[in-house]
Amino acid sequence: MIFLETIPEFFGIKLIDAEDFFELLIRFGFNMLMVVLVVRYLYYPITRRKDYLFSYMLISVIVFLLCYLLENVKLELGFALGLFAIFGILRYRTDAIPIKEMTYLFVVIGISVINALANKKVSYSELVFTNISIVFIVFLLEKVFLLRHESCKTISYEKIDLIKPEKREELLKDLKERTGININRIEIGKIDFLRDTARINIYFYESENQPSYLDDGYSGSRINDDDDD
Repeated sequence: MIFLETIPEFFGIKLIDAEDFFELLIRFGFNMLMVVLVVRYLYYPITRRKDYLFSYMLISVIVFLLCYLLENVKLELGFALGLFAIFGILRYRTDAIPIKEMTYLFVVIGISVINALANKKVSYSELVFTNISIVFIVFLLEKVFLLRHESCKTISYEKIDLIKPEKREELLKDLKERTGININRIEIGKIDFLRDTARINIYFYESENQPSYLDDGYSGSRINDDDDD
């Protein structure tokens, strides 16, 4: 088209490449639609974790744009190695991510990479089928098969005399009364006889507890951690 041939350039780069730009818009919109379906309408209603919702959406946007824009860029070996080195030393200074949240993170990154790097050898029907298959499988696991999400919290417990095996039921009852959580099971962790405290991991199903408690962003994290190590 004559219009495309007369587009001005700035330092040898076109101000706009209509064909590539519209392709970016279509792919980006489709990718965001799939990620929103997985994160907002499948993950969030069950876990009520706004922090992970925030992270998943931004990670999807960054991964998609990074892969899409660098797909046709010829990177020198030194630059590529330096880029991966930077990614290797960066990490979040937070508690370990629960396995289910890590799985959703992998799903979000996978969808973004697929949508960004699919070339012309992959038809749109194949791309749509791949995305819908991923969303459908997540839907089956969360809504149809009813796999309940078990969360874990670590607490510092001072009634050290109740950690004995013969007082298991009494310990469980005390934890339920003091936390207000319908605990499914517990695990005794580190015991500190100098402070007369013990670390206890409590496991519970989020669907059996009040959503207002889970909305505070404590799911899968620690209630209290007095140890410095």
